Amino acid sequence: MTHTLHRVGTVENLDGDYVFLCMPSKDINHVGSGPKLRRFFEIALKHNPVKIGDARLGNEYHQGGINKILENVEDRAVVQALFNNKEAVIAMMKDLKEEDLGLSVVLSGLGEHVGECCNKAGLQLHTVEHSLGRWGKTEKLPPQHILEIATMCGHAMVAVNFIQEMIDEVKKSRKTAEAAAEELFKPCMCGIFNTDRAAKLIKAIVEQ
Repeated sequence: MTHTLHRVGTVENLDGDYVFLCMPSKDINHVGSGPKLRRFFEIALKHNPVKIGDARLGNEYHQGGINKILENVEDRAVVQALFNNKEAVIAMMKDLKEEDLGLSVVLSGLGEHVGECCNKAGLQLHTVEHSLGRWGKTEKLPPQHILEIATMCGHAMVAVNFIQEMIDEVKKSRKTAEAAAEELFKPCMCGIFNTDRAAKLIKAIVEQ
């Protein structure tokens, strides 16, 4: 799940950024996994996710809405659900534990917070993957405030110049921060771009 591993931010603004990923194992249990992946979505939607997405077929913008995502999910899909609070994450974990879909489920977030959620849901950590940060000519990277937004799309589909354009639109009162965040979400095909967090980050930039 490395496309959610390198999100940049502070402890404070990453506290509302949790991504579940669910997928079958190729050539082991992918045949007939479509209904189970759809069930993952149904469970997620009970807990008011910020966004859901399908890495195989695209986010709700590209598929034409959440109902289309549910209708179109296929075997071999890699599906995601994004939350902005620990209470929803814990409730989601408890439901997934009870449902026992037999599929791989990974949660991305701050390590300490993910561990806390697991404990409260009655689960044990199985594997932990850490980002070691950025190496090399880091002076060529965009500034921190842009990286905090850009890295929410782990496949780098949300362009840096597009982010700056949306920030400028908000500064000129042509868009709200929420509308700008929704525009930035559209290119993120997997649907893991956190619009709630993006709107908050944009507001903070504009108010500086």
